[in-house]
Amino acid sequence: MFTAIYRWRLKPGKEDQFIEGWTRVTTAIYAGCGSYGSRLHKCADGTWLAYAQWPDAATRENCHHPEHEGRRLMSEAVAEDLDPISAEVVLDMLKDRPH
Repeated sequence: MFTAIYRWRLKPGKEDQFIEGWTRVTTAIYAGCGSYGSRLHKCADGTWLAYAQWPDAATRENCHHPEHEGRRLMSEAVAEDLDPISAEVVLDMLKDRPH
């Protein structure tokens, strides 16, 4: 399994816009690219973090989804796009949670 980790600093007051864009983009990627989904977090230092899991790095690299409006919403809300981190999952101890 492959994981991609993303971090951003958002413009003040743009958090809801970013969440809307992130939701659109993540939904499109999940539906059309074979990802295992993603989680979004607000960090204690004020940055935002998301991680997405994939079957492998090639599946992520081959993902080309059409969700342009979501990307625009995210882009307009971001003050700083920090470098992404890529990692191979060595051990997965997350458990499915009840819905």
